[in-house]
Amino acid sequence: MKIKAIEPAQTWQIRHEVMWPDQPLEFVQLKEDDFGLHFGAFDDEKLVSIVSCFFNDDEMQFRKLATLEDYQGKGIASVLLKFILNFARQKKVKRVWCNARSNKKSFYEKFELRNTGQNFVKQEQEFTIMEIWL
Repeated sequence: MKIKAIEPAQTWQIRHEVMWPDQPLEFVQLKEDDFGLHFGAFDDEKLVSIVSCFFNDDEMQFRKLATLEDYQGKGIASVLLKFILNFARQKKVKRVWCNARSNKKSFYEKFELRNTGQNFVKQEQEFTIMEIWL
């Protein structure tokens, strides 16, 4: 598996297929995409997992961490998350955070992200804000 920077448009199909398949493709196209950094995990030449990172001063928000269904459960998202956390450390970021689906909190807790207690609902999906201070 290889992780490398990708273009925003390369994230959209996986975002759509994994996270919001009942919505139109445009739903997963963020207006901020052109201002973020996007990374993909490749199995041979196939893009199988993606994440998008957005910086604001000394903070980084990561969004849309998603892995194709056939590749889930193989540790690929874990490798990608470790990669962006190390990337944030190299960039001297102080806080990394995400809007985690509430049913995925335990995944993020394995990487020392903590629940802030801030919750919200989007499209009938519950989210909680998770963070880690570096």
